[in-house]
Amino acid sequence: MELRQLEYFVAVAEERHFTRAAQRSLVSQSGLSASIRALERELGSPLFVRSTRRVELTEVGRAVLREARRALAGASAALDAAAAVQGLLRGSLAVGSEQCIAGVDVPAALARFRAAHPGVEVSLRHESSQALIEHVAANRLDAAFVAVTGPVPDTVLLSPVISTPMVVIAHADHPLPAVVTWADLAEETFVDFQADWSVRRLNDLAAARAGIDRRVALEVNDVHSLLDLVGHDLGVAVVPRPIAEKDKAAHLVSRPTPDDPDARWCVALAVAAGDRSSPATTQFCRIAVYGVAAAVTPFSG
Repeated sequence: MELRQLEYFVAVAEERHFTRAAQRSLVSQSGLSASIRALERELGSPLFVRSTRRVELTEVGRAVLREARRALAGASAALDAAAAVQGLLRGSLAVGSEQCIAGVDVPAALARFRAAHPGVEVSLRHESSQALIEHVAANRLDAAFVAVTGPVPDTVLLSPVISTPMVVIAHADHPLPAVVTWADLAEETFVDFQADWSVRRLNDLAAARAGIDRRVALEVNDVHSLLDLVGHDLGVAVVPRPIAEKDKAAHLVSRPTPDDPDARWCVALAVAAGDRSSPATTQFCRIAVYGVAAAVTPFSG
């Protein structure tokens, strides 16, 4: 059994598709399929149930997947440890983030890390915070910038990065009180992000606590579209303060909300708990958290 076989197997298991797994692994589909068949022969059992539409793990495949990930992580850690003894940092770093996560300059953090450690291969993945936390717990990501709005597994450690209040933004001619409560917004039409975005979840929870059944008529999946829609007076939005401070929002009116500890926008860097973090992950945490924290309001809770 070779590590490359395990890498191909994990790729197919995660992608649920041989073609996508081959593209991800930079290998021909025929080569990847041959490697999987050889691994199945060696293990004496099929690892996948194949159909024309998708690929599913067998019971044996699910058991092997856990150990395959552990073996690959161990091999990577051994290489990283050997390099660290020689005063080098090498290997790979897989980072996750919500798209346009408010208050954190993810590209700048990645650039600082790459400048300090050019021998490390860096990759980035955008998903919802909850999905990113699950990826960190399963060792599919080394670190992720997440906005936490629910419980986190014990296997994931959070390093707080920022905490900032939410504000209401609206068209310049839209009447708003000096400080806006959810009761003031009861009859408003809202622009907000899609349901799996942390900002949306934070707003839904806050509105529910206030007893407000708000109407989100316009759902978007990027900050610029939200600001454009608010700028055309199609609705109001409740967003983390860094979004209201963007140049594109300069023509909008912004009003604070009562400072509720349960409704603040809090971003943390999620990594695996215990001693599972690689040297590259440890260095990224130091560079990313320090660099980001120097430019924004520090998290104090």
